[in-house]
Amino acid sequence: QVQLVESGGGSVQAGGSLRLSCAASGYTYTSNAMGWFRQAPGKEREGVASICTHSGASSTSYHASVQGRFTISQNNADNTVYLQMTNLKPKDTAMYYCAAAHDPNCVRAALLSGSYNYWGQGTQVTVSS
Repeated sequence: QVQLVESGGGSVQAGGSLRLSCAASGYTYTSNAMGWFRQAPGKEREGVASICTHSGASSTSYHASVQGRFTISQNNADNTVYLQMTNLKPKDTAMYYCAAAHDPNCVRAALLSGSYNYWGQGTQVTVSS
């Protein structure tokens, strides 16, 4: 089992920045793929960013709407994944979830929620205009 705890959400004005953190514990060595998802009220959950490590190299993926504004990174020393969000827009308002998966060859669809086995409880991000 892998436990995920998100933090760093909050309320900001448009144009502001936030950094989300996801602390992983448990059998973290089995989870080489990590993702950030978000869900706004009345909308489906969507993949925002992902990072997958294979043969010592990491690959990232981003939803088109956040490309160039959001950056996903990880610190393997403390099993933490980050989502740096800049130039935030009201449409970024949502509950943000961290997810983990065991994907040894990084072949799963990176931004598809069905690719992930473990989920955190979420952290709320609210962007006002």
